[in-house]
Amino acid sequence: MPQETYTVEQATRAIERYCVYQERCHKEVEEKLRKMGMIQLAIDEIIPHLIHHKFLNETRFSQSFARGKFRNKHWGRNRIVRELKLRKIGERNIKIALQEITPEEYDASFETLSRKRYEQLHHEKDKYRKRKKLADYLLYRGWEGDLVYDKVKELIP
Repeated sequence: MPQETYTVEQATRAIERYCVYQERCHKEVEEKLRKMGMIQLAIDEIIPHLIHHKFLNETRFSQSFARGKFRNKHWGRNRIVRELKLRKIGERNIKIALQEITPEEYDASFETLSRKRYEQLHHEKDKYRKRKKLADYLLYRGWEGDLVYDKVKELIP
């Protein structure tokens, strides 16, 4: 089946709608334009247009991403940073994004998540396997190692 072709104007309007639906990073927009069959010359014209008209803003994307992943998926700072880097977000924007999470919120979320996971492991009788499962779970979600290991020792002495 032949791929639909777009003029630069049509692609620009489609991508504007794509960006209005939710915050996007440059990488996502560029990938979408490539899937639409746009050549590099057109991409180089459309992306600055989106930035100029405030459809695309990496700082705003980073802040929204950090807030959302922290509040909805309970990711720790390490996972948020890793995922932002995968999206080619710069260090400056990553620092700004992490400021969206207050230390109080961060600590409260970690406490809630670790206790919830600990309670889910009630069936595990071997304390070392229980410790490993709890630590692996928290580390996978991007919580800092020192926080995780301190919490594991506290919950499973």
